[in-house]
Amino acid sequence: MSDIDTQLYLISPPETGGSFPSRLERALNASTGLVTAFQFRVKDVDQHEAARLAGPLHEICASRDIAFIVNDSIPLAKRLRADGVHLGQGDGDPAEAREALGREAQIGVTCHASKHLAMEAGEAGADYVAFGAFFDSTTKNKGDAERPTPELIEWWAHLFELPVVAIGGITPENCAPLADAGADFLAVSGAVWNAPYWAGEGADEVTAIKAFAAKLR
Repeated sequence: MSDIDTQLYLISPPETGGSFPSRLERALNASTGLVTAFQFRVKDVDQHEAARLAGPLHEICASRDIAFIVNDSIPLAKRLRADGVHLGQGDGDPAEAREALGREAQIGVTCHASKHLAMEAGEAGADYVAFGAFFDSTTKNKGDAERPTPELIEWWAHLFELPVVAIGGITPENCAPLADAGADFLAVSGAVWNAPYWAGEGADEVTAIKAFAAKLR
């Protein structure tokens, strides 16, 4: 077990072929124990291609005891024998995922800024709930959707034992209030894979992970 209160839940960029497996290894090696889950999130590819792309990433995670979670697709998670699945609203329900993936699977549900959706997810058997987007995000762009606040995390953490994930536009520069509010995990993507955007030229995934570590440890 890690001694870090808030850990990172790393989400893949849209492109996971080419050199990405090496980038993932570098990110995971940059701070042992900080990243505890990785979400495979690809769009607009068929299941066969998704499985091909996922294979080496799954192996990298398994070798480090990092949970490999598939985004949206229960069938793909089952095919890959993934550690779990993350469900958006409309991507299936936790009971369906549990039946397909087994009782050991980690099942998460996106709840946006809704206390009601989060409580429903918990009652349906989810292993964690995810609130967001907290900040502007390329992966969680909901337009005029209600923006959650750190107070929502604080409310959840005070009342429920189910882990809570914060997601959406999170960087080392804005993560502290979410961690202080009680977030168990910070789901991050662009801040790691597009590090030069916030950290300047020459920054990379190692720069980003170390910057998160400095804020969370």
